[in-house]
Amino acid sequence: MNTPDPTGATGTPQRRANIAGLGLIGGSVGLALAERGWHVTGDDLDPARVERATAMGCIHAAGLDPAAEITVVAVPVMAVADQVKRALAETRGVVTDVGSVKRPIALAVDDPRFVGGHPMAGSELDGLDGADGSMFTGAVWVLTPTPTTADSTFSTVASVVADLGAEVIALPPDRHDQVVAVISHVPHLTAATLMDLASGRAEEHAALLRLAAGGFRDMTRIASGHPAIWLDICAENRVAILSALDGLIGGLQHMRDVVSTEDRGELQSLLQRARDARANLPSRVNQPNELAEVRIPILDRAGAAAEIFTLAAELGVNIASFEVVHSVEGDRGIAVVLVDAGRADLYRGGLIARGFRPAVQRLA
Repeated sequence: MNTPDPTGATGTPQRRANIAGLGLIGGSVGLALAERGWHVTGDDLDPARVERATAMGCIHAAGLDPAAEITVVAVPVMAVADQVKRALAETRGVVTDVGSVKRPIALAVDDPRFVGGHPMAGSELDGLDGADGSMFTGAVWVLTPTPTTADSTFSTVASVVADLGAEVIALPPDRHDQVVAVISHVPHLTAATLMDLASGRAEEHAALLRLAAGGFRDMTRIASGHPAIWLDICAENRVAILSALDGLIGGLQHMRDVVSTEDRGELQSLLQRARDARANLPSRVNQPNELAEVRIPILDRAGAAAEIFTLAAELGVNIASFEVVHSVEGDRGIAVVLVDAGRADLYRGGLIARGFRPAVQRLA
């Protein structure tokens, strides 16, 4: 395909990005960036995949562009650390990744130009077959800064991610792995176990799988994911997954006891609590009259920009939009975030307690 003009329609330099690993997520990131006018360079261990990604418009050129503003590493989790180190050595911009396990990467990489990331998005299709530039619109994208992550790195990656339509949340790497074990890794293993149970029973009752519909199909849908990636995930996040599995097994044992003893009161209570919790799952804030603008001078300390996001995640405050603007007071920046107006005071109080000086204004 033709390489785009290096300058945009206004004559400004075209933004440049690298994608290392051209599978489902890497291809989708490439498409999303290309649709927004970026020049995207990418590579993969499989030359045929590079050719296909180029033909699909996921990338415009092969390799790694040393001058790229950002490099996104989208390889299997056990290969991420090595590819991140390679990107840091061969490029001058910031580097992030999209792996679903963060602690091992954080332990292996302590460069200020790197911040870990994990988009909570995907497809039932494998590889480039499922690549979709709109995949991240409305999705949660977790960033996992460490004490060595530069504020400028975090701000750059957060801004790019937000521009792809995702909601940015910041969590420490260890906390991310614990949470994702519960909400993603164990559910997948549970779905696989249920599917295996149903399949085994189907050998005895041929009609069983034909009857499987509704809730069963919804609950086991994620079992259709590609098995190979889960081998590495379970190895890399073993401790957190085992802890979550222990909790699930304990909960199922309690449920078994309740059903066995015909404790209707406890069963009603368990089911009602589950229903209430499901109904209270947070949704995105997208109505302008429900938002408040919070302007936060970024403190002169390492990790201050990331701390703004980490606090929001701890308090359950949704950040609907984020940008960093230049401060008239000097080189320090001001983070401008939009949050749920109903939780703006809670967020403001948390920021003040951590030494920030936020100004809050509700949007009309």
